[in-house]
Amino acid sequence: MAAGLRIWVFSGDVDSVVPVTATRYSLAQLKLSTTIPWYPWYVKKQVGGWTEVYKGLTFATVRGAGHEVPLFKPRAAYQLFSSFLRGEPLPKS
Repeated sequence: MAAGLRIWVFSGDVDSVVPVTATRYSLAQLKLSTTIPWYPWYVKKQVGGWTEVYKGLTFATVRGAGHEVPLFKPRAAYQLFSSFLRGEPLPKS
C-alpha cells in the first residue's frame, strides 16, 4: 500500500474455506480508515455483493459465491475484475 499499489481483497459470501467474517476480522487488524462505507454493488441490476473501501485497499464480497468465485459466479467475478483493471469502484446500481 505504501508503494501506491491498488489492492483488492474479495471473498465469496458462502465461502466455507475463508469466510467473510475471518477476512473482515483480518482487515480490521490493519486499522485502516474507511473512505467509502459498506454499499451493495450490482451486476445486471442484481446485487453482486457488498464492498467497503479503505485507504489503500478495497474489500468486496460476491453474493452466492464459494471459495472459487469465478467458478460459482462468473458474471460477478468478471465485473469485479473489470472494475479493478479499469481502476473504478464497483457499480452502485
